[in-house]
Amino acid sequence: QVQLVESGGGLVQPGGSLSLSCAVSGSISSIYFMAWYRQAPGKQRESVATIDSGGSTAYADSGKGRFTISTSNAKNMVYLQMNSLKPEDTAVYHCNVRFRQNRGWSDYWGQGTQVTVSS
Repeated sequence: QVQLVESGGGLVQPGGSLSLSCAVSGSISSIYFMAWYRQAPGKQRESVATIDSGGSTAYADSGKGRFTISTSNAKNMVYLQMNSLKPEDTAVYHCNVRFRQNRGWSDYWGQGTQVTVSS
């Protein structure tokens, strides 16, 4: 079975940086895209960054210019480099892989890693 395990979260001061990693075990035949989502308490889950099978990336306005998503060549790892962190970046960050299932699609999700930006 496929498993996604995030790491790299923690407590950081405003203006600091964190690098999140997502380790993907098992094989996924057809990936549409890989992504990072986040959810803060009392707020809706939101997409932070995506990278498709061709390597094209897209970012939410909230992280544009500060966040960078990348993958290993084998797509066994997904990374999110976060710079110039703000308190509003505080959330649980989840790794996501959307893949083809029959003629539709489905998602794998990691357990999440907590990012707290505070003085």
